[in-house]
Amino acid sequence: MASSFKVKVALLAGFSVLVTIWAISGSFSPAMGVSVSEEMAAAAPAISGNADDYVGSEACLACHEDQSKHFAMTKHAKLKDVPAWKDKVLGCEACHGPGKAHIEENDPKKIISFKDKNSKEISETCLTCHSGKEAHNNFRRGEHWRNDVGCTDCHSSHSAPENNFRPDSVVFVGDVSRQNPGRAPNAMLRQPEPQLCMSCHTETRAQFSKPFHHKVLEGAMNCTSCHNAHGGFESKQAKLGVGADTSCVKCHTTKQGPFVFEHAPLKTEGCAACHAPHGSSNPKMLNRGNIRQLCLECHSNITEQLAPGLPSFHNQLTVRYKECTTCHTTIHGSNSSRFFFR
Repeated sequence: MASSFKVKVALLAGFSVLVTIWAISGSFSPAMGVSVSEEMAAAAPAISGNADDYVGSEACLACHEDQSKHFAMTKHAKLKDVPAWKDKVLGCEACHGPGKAHIEENDPKKIISFKDKNSKEISETCLTCHSGKEAHNNFRRGEHWRNDVGCTDCHSSHSAPENNFRPDSVVFVGDVSRQNPGRAPNAMLRQPEPQLCMSCHTETRAQFSKPFHHKVLEGAMNCTSCHNAHGGFESKQAKLGVGADTSCVKCHTTKQGPFVFEHAPLKTEGCAACHAPHGSSNPKMLNRGNIRQLCLECHSNITEQLAPGLPSFHNQLTVRYKECTTCHTTIHGSNSSRFFFR
């Protein structure tokens, strides 16, 4: 007994020494405690070539007054006050390139214009800085990239007008909209998030309008509460990295498990095997209006009709046995019964 205790103490001491050495050597991730703006600064281009070719955003104001006015309210314009961005290209020239020749010669070809660039070329410019952020790392493997949806299709680099968040016909007017009718645009989006997403994903508009739905139109949650618009490894670009249903169980925590007795469809097909994730005409957002109809799609061998002459508790002619969850209450998983009884 004493020797076992000594071994445990020795292992614990050895582990403590290793952790201490690791910490001293700086092996911890450099991203710990680093702000997003500092992460982006590490990827941002530094001033190269002749520094005199850069004239600053104030020089653009004379001709591009509207764009400059909107740009001044963005986070991009405030990077000049962040110490990590010292000696980095800032303002208009960060995207459009040095502006001296463009101003002196009044030649549009002497500046980088995005009017004739395709979505991937525009996105590559944005990713020069934004690729270092974790949420954007997988943009090139995402559905938007493959379908030629670029950054500026959703975001306005100069910022959208101030009335960006006016309620439209698609969105119910929630308390937040009433209290803050002029709130600043989120992430420089061209429209409020639900309308912006539904402008392409039109099928979800009808789904969110069904009697039982996630409260997206009401403003209680957003599309990006579950999906990462900038790409990912999961189907439908679901957020988080461990299974598509991780987005579901971060709110529906009691369904997460792990359970001693797992319900197989939940592990193989996920929540969408039984539930419609956006909205449904059925309670609990089920795919079928009748619970037994949903269960019998898989458990088709339990009915009296398929086993004539054999005693069965699942006689579908008896009302008391038509509701499967009357007995099988812990249908998402159980720690006590392999039949998911209470």
